[in-house]
Amino acid sequence: MSQREATRGQATGGYYDRVYEESLADPGGFWAEAARAIDWITPPTTILDDSTAPFYRWFSDGELNVCYNAVDRHVAGGRSEQVAIHYDSPLTRRKETITYAALLSRVRAAAGGLRGLGVEKGDRVLIYMPMVPEAVITMLACARIGAIHSVVFGGFAPQELAARIDDATPKVIVSASCGIEPSRVVKYKPFLDEAIRRATHKPEHCVILQREQERAELGERDIDWMDWEAGTAAQEGAEPVTMTSTDPLYILYTSGTTGKPKGIYRDCGGYAVALRWSMEYLYDVAAGETMFTASDVGWVVGHSYIVYGPLLTGATTVLYEGKPVGTPDAGAFWRIAAEYNAVAMFTAPTALRAIRKVDPQASLLSNYYLPALRTLYLAGERLDPDTYLWAASTLHVPVIDNWWQTETGWPIACNPKGLELLPIKAGSPTTAVPGFDVQVLDENGEPVGPGTEGAICIKLPMPPGTLPTLWGDDDRYVNSYLSAYPGYYLTGDGGYIDDDGYLFVMGRTDDVLNIAGHRLSTGSLEAAIAGHKAVAECAVIGVRDELKGQIPRALVVLKAGIADTDSARIRAELAERVRAEVGAVATLDRVDIVAALPKTRSGKILRRTMREIADGDNPSVPATIEDPTVLDTLGPVLRRVN
Repeated sequence: MSQREATRGQATGGYYDRVYEESLADPGGFWAEAARAIDWITPPTTILDDSTAPFYRWFSDGELNVCYNAVDRHVAGGRSEQVAIHYDSPLTRRKETITYAALLSRVRAAAGGLRGLGVEKGDRVLIYMPMVPEAVITMLACARIGAIHSVVFGGFAPQELAARIDDATPKVIVSASCGIEPSRVVKYKPFLDEAIRRATHKPEHCVILQREQERAELGERDIDWMDWEAGTAAQEGAEPVTMTSTDPLYILYTSGTTGKPKGIYRDCGGYAVALRWSMEYLYDVAAGETMFTASDVGWVVGHSYIVYGPLLTGATTVLYEGKPVGTPDAGAFWRIAAEYNAVAMFTAPTALRAIRKVDPQASLLSNYYLPALRTLYLAGERLDPDTYLWAASTLHVPVIDNWWQTETGWPIACNPKGLELLPIKAGSPTTAVPGFDVQVLDENGEPVGPGTEGAICIKLPMPPGTLPTLWGDDDRYVNSYLSAYPGYYLTGDGGYIDDDGYLFVMGRTDDVLNIAGHRLSTGSLEAAIAGHKAVAECAVIGVRDELKGQIPRALVVLKAGIADTDSARIRAELAERVRAEVGAVATLDRVDIVAALPKTRSGKILRRTMREIADGDNPSVPATIEDPTVLDTLGPVLRRVN
């Protein structure tokens, strides 16, 4: 019996329960059935290979091509003229509609072009591009010929890009002359040139997409994208190659890595099966429907639910080059959802908080008609109850939190709307997804009871689609994820499972506060603060204290229109909310009202970095920070003592 089954009450539903327990009791049978939704060249007969545990392999004797499943089969099945990709860039005022037939034509050409540059099965291609169709086309072209793509978020600093070049050793790099931000043009080519100069490994060629906002000067190894796509090799095209299910599809480096990058590698067959299954049973999106995922292809959400998930399903995806606010206003997401008839929208809680800060009453929503929108999905940062309630009351559709990681590739916990919409509890991503045996363990590795916080772990084997190991480093995979609790994957997050089997993720385990011997999660304090009507978003960190070990400090961003003269009153009210909702031990003596919080480009608040600054240590600032100036501004505030 799973820990979730042992603790569940009457809140969960019958059909979900049966499916979930089947996935754990008979994983081979469960995933063999799910695999029928994929077109196999050689159907698998070995579903789960545990002979090399803890390096589990799914569908190990199956053969397929992921690009064929994402593009060709839909053209062959009658979806040639259906839209595959809506590209929408308010930053450049450009829109483009790409049908499945047109996508196939361009992917074949790009695959042929890569072949013409000597790229073969197993070679790596690094993609360093903005949110443009050519980024998706290159990803699919790599999958078509068996090359392993590694997408690095456009605009990464040269040193971080160099580290990824040395780790992936790409034969070819595909990039662009620039990226576009609301207030500036970011020149990619100088960053790329400097990264190659610093890297030990040198690519043979760089294909550069020239954008009219900033054309780049090309060097000896550089090739203009338009010339390349129109070349002989591209015009000849390339057909899908046969891939073993366990062959790598891509490498994706985790955000916030320092030193040697940690490359998550994803296999072909397991990933295709898991994403196809999740689109139907988790996200409730069918072929012919539109999904709008407001992320970036440089992140796992973009890989899974901008590119592969929708296209494997035969759905339509939206590629949005813009921001939640400022391009041009806080109604941007509502416009996209309305214009393209999205049935599902997927973004990060931090995006909603940004929208709410600028437009607290969601007045801009009245400009758009969203009859198709059925569900809003959120992931990437803990969904606090107050943001959930605002979104639910604003959109009048189910607002579903889902919790997962780059490493897992798809949700660990989610309200499985395609199976059965379970009662929603604010602050919880609901319950474990079929295939994931989620356990909360104490420091001795023993499961804890309902309501007791501990380390959130996943009992091995994990389901298809999750990382089989790290790129080129099995030892690091074991040491980083499997050694703390033998037989379990360590997520690094802490939380608890309640009496109804609902999971509550309270934050990274290194964000747990130890106040006079009492352990408190930052999530519980932040939930109390976020419930105040004046708060747009907040972060709580624990700073060193000689008497109590640590004391909590809150950094709070207020909603638009709140007067500075109200600051003292708001601070007092926040301290009282924390005492009332969390307890007297969580006395909140320090509340700093700030203009913005430092975040990664995927929306994660840099709590550890802020804590290190406040403690006087040398901060570990991840390369994925979106705006370093925010941290510069906060530095004096964080270092200031009471």
